[in-house]
Amino acid sequence: MTSSESRRGTTVLLAVALAIASAACGSSHGGTNGIDGTNGTNGTNGTNGTLPNVMTLSVNGTTCSAGSYWNKPCVSVQICRPGTSTCKTISDLLLDTGSTGLRVFSSLVSDLGLTNVSVSGGTLTECIGYLDGSAQWGPVAMAGVKLGGEDAVTVPIQLIDSTFGTAPTSCGTTLDPDPASAGFNGILGVANWKEDCGSSCANDTANGMYYACSGASCAGATRAVSDQVKNPVAALPLDNNGLIVKLPSVAAAGSASVEGTLLLGIGTRSNNTLPAGVIKTQLDFNGEFKTAVSGGSSRAFTDTGSNGLFFNPPASAGLPVCQNTGYADWFCPASILSLNADNSASSGLGSRTVAFQLGNAVTIMDNTPVYVSPAVGGPLATYFDWGLPFFLGRDVYLGLETSSGYGWVAY
Repeated sequence: MTSSESRRGTTVLLAVALAIASAACGSSHGGTNGIDGTNGTNGTNGTNGTLPNVMTLSVNGTTCSAGSYWNKPCVSVQICRPGTSTCKTISDLLLDTGSTGLRVFSSLVSDLGLTNVSVSGGTLTECIGYLDGSAQWGPVAMAGVKLGGEDAVTVPIQLIDSTFGTAPTSCGTTLDPDPASAGFNGILGVANWKEDCGSSCANDTANGMYYACSGASCAGATRAVSDQVKNPVAALPLDNNGLIVKLPSVAAAGSASVEGTLLLGIGTRSNNTLPAGVIKTQLDFNGEFKTAVSGGSSRAFTDTGSNGLFFNPPASAGLPVCQNTGYADWFCPASILSLNADNSASSGLGSRTVAFQLGNAVTIMDNTPVYVSPAVGGPLATYFDWGLPFFLGRDVYLGLETSSGYGWVAY
């Protein structure tokens, strides 16, 4: 966690999963220009007559590039020059419930003529740092963003461009240079926060995220909360209070790909009702809750952007780390293990028991053409990262922050 992201701990953990995926599979692959596909274009009817709050979500499927890395959830989003019909659909966007904001490689939307945001001292530029020292760097621009069949909302987005200005050394040791290296065309961050930084970036030029760049010179800058890179879901006129991730069950041995759905809003339409009796687990100031496994308790979060279940297991769990070259960040038990964890709010309220499985990552990942499994994970100190495997086979409801709370998760 970087000091500038005191309440965005899950943001920096995204890269843990990406780095692990690259190590296990040789490369993270992906990154082709996603310019095909159609979305609904008005606020009453989506594609093929569906409600406008429906988005296609696939794991290594139709909305992902060919040869994507393990357990990669993808969506397509239409990006437009604000106030015009000059638009482009970008697929192969990593759906990330652990970060906030739309980020897309600038090379993919250069023909849209988006206008960069100006601030005192130059062009507003952003650095998003990750736990492994990597980062995404690039200017902030205004864009019209269409999610599913919703009307376009005009929000600030980040244009990923490692060559823009000169990134400060504090912005990480490795900047994502292009889609092929990153393994995706961009990230749709839909965490429980409405903006990507909060008050620290509004009050302190040394926030480590926002900069003003003039030519090659970049200096720290503040940015009002209302003007920061925004969660596009929070900007919708109706379906703006959360989202629902719906993915089918997958056997531990895995599948080549799966198709699911991302629903925008909770309780705003006939298709996104929160079932009676579902327990909400309230999130704390860090966007986290608590997970206990065999008595040991960890700070925890749900994160589709992580491609495994990452945590510090108790010795009694029998989860050795793989000894095979290239798999040191994964667990390799002798057989499929069935485990239980207790999730609750940091206060201890809203407790639920979650059953999950973990298998031998080498055996599962070498089973070509399998690219999706709920039973892969690896060691991570301090946190319990409920990555993409947690979302397989259950509807996960993610409530955004409000004036009275920091959001919630239910399933």
